[in-house]
Amino acid sequence: MICIITGDIVGSRKIKDSWLLSLKTALKLAAGQNNKWEIYRGDSFQLEVEPENAIKTAAYLKACIRINKPADVRMGIGIGEVKHKRKKLSESSGDAFVNSGIAFDSLKQAKVNLAIKTDFPDFDEEINVLIKLSLITMDSWGIVAAEMIKLALENENLLQSELAAISGRTQSSVSEALKRAHYSELMEMDKLYRKKLNQILSK
Repeated sequence: MICIITGDIVGSRKIKDSWLLSLKTALKLAAGQNNKWEIYRGDSFQLEVEPENAIKTAAYLKACIRINKPADVRMGIGIGEVKHKRKKLSESSGDAFVNSGIAFDSLKQAKVNLAIKTDFPDFDEEINVLIKLSLITMDSWGIVAAEMIKLALENENLLQSELAAISGRTQSSVSEALKRAHYSELMEMDKLYRKKLNQILSK
């Protein structure tokens, strides 16, 4: 089982290209050792991650793009098997890719920026409700909130005082930004997603 995230930048033609460097850096970091990511058609991308990291990765990519306000990102998360693994992600195939495409194509109609599709409809229904609720917060992240979410996800083991030292802000402003961005609630959602995913995959 793998996870494929398919995405594109919302309104990319109307905004300056500062998001492109942010996207490349974020994809590189999110892909880690496997280095499976690709940008195509100028503003579209695909990324392969472990299924359990799907929600956290999507939140991370969103934060990296939201720093370049008014840029935003749409993403479809697909989880499933791989049939043909090729060097280029866009030339590979299998359920993970199909599911990711279906999730991505459903975004416009559902008027949301993030959705998930697996081979388990009940799981999808449940997680997509959580995602919709989380988007109320994520879609309204300002630049500072997005910067703090990005920093917190890149340094999950650090204390807020250490995040403050890295960012050059006071601890209270870091705490305030993370609170405003609902970071702890996002982490709770990520934990619940991992638990539910493990339950269906271990059946």
